[in-house]
Amino acid sequence: MDIALEFQPVTAERWQDFEQLFGRQGAFCGCWCVALRLPHAIRTRMSADERKGFIKDRIAAGPPPGILGYCEGAPTAWVQVGPRYDVPQFNSPRTVSRPLADGEAEDASVWALSCLFLLPRLRGHGLSHRLLGAAIDYARAGRARFLDACPIDHAKQSKSATLCIGSTVIFDLAGFETVARRKDGRPLMRLDLSQ
Repeated sequence: MDIALEFQPVTAERWQDFEQLFGRQGAFCGCWCVALRLPHAIRTRMSADERKGFIKDRIAAGPPPGILGYCEGAPTAWVQVGPRYDVPQFNSPRTVSRPLADGEAEDASVWALSCLFLLPRLRGHGLSHRLLGAAIDYARAGRARFLDACPIDHAKQSKSATLCIGSTVIFDLAGFETVARRKDGRPLMRLDLSQ
């Protein structure tokens, strides 16, 4: 199946596309891609509408917190990618994705790819590789020095919702290296974009 995808940074002008892609449920269980932006205790007390409002405000404030993928003009994919400081929970000292070194959580040149979302009907067709490639291009354009991710080694099936963090294999194929393994099955991987 040959599916053409085009990518654009998500901006306030593209909010309706983001909203359409995430649907009434807000993608994964009403997350609205705020899981790594807010502490668990705060996020879980919020309604889905409050989480939606939070990400809408974040997108409106800029800079774009990620990129939208389009197929034949319709929004079909999302990649949350940007500086690590924009996703504070990715940097929590208790997480497997925490930074390698002091200061990286505040360093604007150290980026994180923290979520991949693709419409269910398009999953299982190898499109994650294209989402990752677009995220790498976006990070390069944003002058990132490093791009970090914390994918999962195995999922029960290629269409699994747990793959919102990505599968290790796609990051391996894109040239990422494992730089830490703090939990079995969840490597911290890094792509050096300075070369």
